[in-house]
Amino acid sequence: MMGINPRQMKRLMRQMGIKMEELDGVDEVIIRMKGKEIVIKEPSVAVMIVKGEKTYQIAPGIEETREVIDIPDEDVELVMEQAGVDRETALKALKEASGDIAEAIILLTEGKEGN
Repeated sequence: MMGINPRQMKRLMRQMGIKMEELDGVDEVIIRMKGKEIVIKEPSVAVMIVKGEKTYQIAPGIEETREVIDIPDEDVELVMEQAGVDRETALKALKEASGDIAEAIILLTEGKEGN
């Protein structure tokens, strides 16, 4: 299809029942998978509608992959109790310790022992 201009392409797509539109104002797209997330910041996103089915096309901006750790509530409560901290502090320590309860407790209590 070399040599076809964008206007002709749009007309051809319309004749085939294909509608395509650009999504404005997209800040980021997050793809969540087991154990990690792919975050695409400032992407260009287009929606193509063919016979009522939507397909999203994402042209990446800045892409980063980050690990996601699922931490059970029981673990958070145990760290809270053992280290004498609030939920947010316990959760932060568990994330920093990759979910390791003992390491999280040690992280939180190391500084307290000198008091």
